[in-house]
Amino acid sequence: MPDEAESKKMNDNNSLEQQRQKIDAIDSQILDLLQQRNQVSDEVVRKKIKSRLPIFVSEREKSKTDTFRKKAEERGLDPDWAEDFLRMIMSSSRASQSSDTFPRSTDRPMHILFVGGEGGMGKLYRSIAERSGHHTWSIDKGNWYQLEEISPKLDLAIVTVPIHVTERVVRRLSSRLDKKTVLADFTSNKTAPLKAMLTSHEGPVVGLHPMHGPDVPNLSKQLLVVCPGRDADRAEWFVEQCKLWGMQVLQADPEKHDRVMHLVQGLRHFVALLHGSFMKEHDLNPEEMLSYSSPIYRAELMMTGRIFAQDAELYADIVFANEERRNLLLRFFDHHSKLADLVKKDDKEGFIREFEEVTDFFGSFATQALNESGYLINRLADRFS
Repeated sequence: MPDEAESKKMNDNNSLEQQRQKIDAIDSQILDLLQQRNQVSDEVVRKKIKSRLPIFVSEREKSKTDTFRKKAEERGLDPDWAEDFLRMIMSSSRASQSSDTFPRSTDRPMHILFVGGEGGMGKLYRSIAERSGHHTWSIDKGNWYQLEEISPKLDLAIVTVPIHVTERVVRRLSSRLDKKTVLADFTSNKTAPLKAMLTSHEGPVVGLHPMHGPDVPNLSKQLLVVCPGRDADRAEWFVEQCKLWGMQVLQADPEKHDRVMHLVQGLRHFVALLHGSFMKEHDLNPEEMLSYSSPIYRAELMMTGRIFAQDAELYADIVFANEERRNLLLRFFDHHSKLADLVKKDDKEGFIREFEEVTDFFGSFATQALNESGYLINRLADRFS
């Protein structure tokens, strides 16, 4: 026989059964409505392809989320939660739209060569270009002989090989290209590759840097940096094609681009190595650390671990890309030593002074960072705790 406490628990569960059944029924209705929404979205896709409209339109999304937030408030719902819910639905919709065909930016199919097309980025863009109706080819180590036949047809040749061989590949490729062919590259450095392309190729030249990896589910909302070289208007059709794929495009000076990338890529990746190497040296097992991690450190640990799940040579190429980047790292180490002296001298006041000076430098961005990181941390904790 169950005791009194057990009987009360059973009765409480029974009294909730009716409400639970209602919730289950509502959840089923939500799924049915989402299915209907996907069907309408598929109709939208077909019209976008026919009318050559982009997959992602930022103005439409902003208007949609603003309206949705207002309607949520009118219903007594948390507008932040409602916006998250809507954005998840729209993201799923974009992924669905990106799984089949895409609108094309040109009247006729263009002929595109991906040099290093068997690598991650080459495969990704080649697949999407083909699904937009363009003709594509891939040249890698084993089939350079095919260039002679392919070359006269090409509208665009994109070099998608590792950084350390990019300039050599550009020189080898350019002598085989027609003068009308646009020559471009995908490397995360722009100054040296652009110079190599301009020197080696007489035709149009443009530097491209897709700011994402090959593991993205689609190109919607991804950033493409464009550095014009020579007759860049001849590559405008490809830039427009990227916009139709849903990408955001940023025009940039190559020197300024590289200066920013020294910090965004080179320094950050080396700091990740420093973090991971220190953990290895002191046998700080990441899985064990995860059990004791706050949500914010979990996020940091995941960003560190993410790098070590990828190719070491790729990151070495990024960190050791050029002398300017290596010099920045050396200056970083000097600055690191300066701050290490605060610890050696037990200089708490010096730490506070340095902290406050950096706070002043960051200004209002620190508040923005607090808000955005808080959002990420809360979602991470909710999903994986």
